[in-house]
Amino acid sequence: MFQSIALNIIFVVQLLFNNMEKQRCSWPNGKENDIIYHDNEWGLPLHDDRKLFEFIILDGFQSGLSWSTILNKRENFRKAFDNFDANIIAKYDEKKVQSLLQDAGIIRNKLKIRASITNAVCFLDIQKEFGSFDKYIWQFTDGKTIQNNWKTMSEIPVSTAESDAMSKDLKKRGFKFVGTTICYAFMQAAGMVNDHLVSCFRYHEVGEG
Repeated sequence: MFQSIALNIIFVVQLLFNNMEKQRCSWPNGKENDIIYHDNEWGLPLHDDRKLFEFIILDGFQSGLSWSTILNKRENFRKAFDNFDANIIAKYDEKKVQSLLQDAGIIRNKLKIRASITNAVCFLDIQKEFGSFDKYIWQFTDGKTIQNNWKTMSEIPVSTAESDAMSKDLKKRGFKFVGTTICYAFMQAAGMVNDHLVSCFRYHEVGEG
């Protein structure tokens, strides 16, 4: 057990050391989980329905909070929400809701927890209608990543015409906690837009992906 922990610590230290000289977006701000997420996930075009659903749920929980808070609790969320299986979450009953409200490992917000169940039902409806959530959600960027060219973090918008359209349609379909700002954060995470700064080492890697 201790050997395994030691190896994990060594791995993380090596990872951070290897990335120390890389120029990246400033928002990870030296935080370990944020750096790993930025370097390996954020902005990478995503087409897996379960992962897309995970981001829909986590971005909803992020409302009013920092993304770092969510990242630090992500594994707890995965465990509490059955690895974001929409088929299971859509069937959560009141007993499960109360159980989640007692789970200190997640964000214990009653409205957001209930919204997750509602969103699971709506997510499944979209899968039935379009064949996949992926096919539905990527229509808002015409099936491709919008390549931006930001030089500073202050240039990056909190919403766009595309996120406005996404938010409006998701709300029409019954989704909760899907305002335009949340939708834009989702688009950034899922690689529907490339919002890495042009100076960031991930900018071209994501663009080529």
